[in-house]
Amino acid sequence: MIIYPAIELQNGRCVSLYRGRLDEPEIWHVDPVEKARSFADAGAEWIHVTDFDGVAGGDGNNEILQNIIDQAGAPVQLGGGYRSIQQIEDWIERGAGRIVVGTLAILQPDVVKEAAKRFPDQIVIAVDVFKGRIMSDGWRVPSAIEPKAFIKTFERDPLAAFIVSDIDANLQEAENSLSLITDLAGIANAPVIARGLSRTMDDLSRLKYVPHVSGAIVSRALFDHSVSLDEAFDLAKPEREEIAGFQ
Repeated sequence: MIIYPAIELQNGRCVSLYRGRLDEPEIWHVDPVEKARSFADAGAEWIHVTDFDGVAGGDGNNEILQNIIDQAGAPVQLGGGYRSIQQIEDWIERGAGRIVVGTLAILQPDVVKEAAKRFPDQIVIAVDVFKGRIMSDGWRVPSAIEPKAFIKTFERDPLAAFIVSDIDANLQEAENSLSLITDLAGIANAPVIARGLSRTMDDLSRLKYVPHVSGAIVSRALFDHSVSLDEAFDLAKPEREEIAGFQ
């Protein structure tokens, strides 16, 4: 399992959002570029970055995003309101390793399919689930789409991954979150990355044994020290299988 340490940006600052509300950020007083470097120095294979200003339609974090891409020392998986192939292409040309799209996949799936063909294994689709339906616009707008049907829409496209977020878990500590992740990972034709279920080391321990889950995004827990990144990396390593000795 790959651990994706995450940085969430708003107005140039590292933040965590309360219940996804853009107007209620919890601010972390750290430099985002330095934080990204520290993740890479600790051994991160990927760094996940969400631009909340981009979700809201702004571009005020672009310089910081570019600095993270250029200076972090690990590939960046970048999300934040990308609504066209041109935006996707621009950021891939600027060095982003992957681009995460959510609302675009809901509203214009053919555009995402075209992007996946042009940039194979670089497009990630966010599957944000609340009360059994897909949410768009940064968790603010409900749709009538069921997550299984949504994932099946892209079963033949060369995606890098799906990021599955159980918004119920973020809001209400839902007990069926692992069941949801297991269910969706079982039908996805691309790797599944879990988001919103990594608040403690125990959470990560359970995720490690969910079939077909390839990774977990860890954000707030790294900033409030609920999770040690070194311990998370150690936990995520494949377990050695016993090799029978020969006489």
